[in-house]
Amino acid sequence: MSAPIDKDGKLNCSIEYTLGKIGGKWKTVILWHLGVDGTHRYNELRRLLPGVSHKVMSQQLKELEEDHFINRVQYHTIPPKVEYSMTDLGKTLMPILEQMHIWGTEHSSSSSS
Repeated sequence: MSAPIDKDGKLNCSIEYTLGKIGGKWKTVILWHLGVDGTHRYNELRRLLPGVSHKVMSQQLKELEEDHFINRVQYHTIPPKVEYSMTDLGKTLMPILEQMHIWGTEHSSSSSS
């Protein structure tokens, strides 16, 4: 099956589009935790993703929010409180993420070189 070409002569590939929205090292993991565990505060997510920098985490969350996959709710309290949760659109990605989880679980124990 070949990908259709748009009016500008570029490939119009749905997989490229999807990866453009959720691709990267952290977006899918963020979405997974929000989809499985529910609402999280920023620091809770950071603890679940050791190795992610503050800058990258903030950028990934901002992009997911701009793409309407997650909600960001800021409470005007002292200290400030921000919570992230999945939107209905974000929840539509859960079957994909679940399949990725199953595949990873089944294949991560096998050593393939």
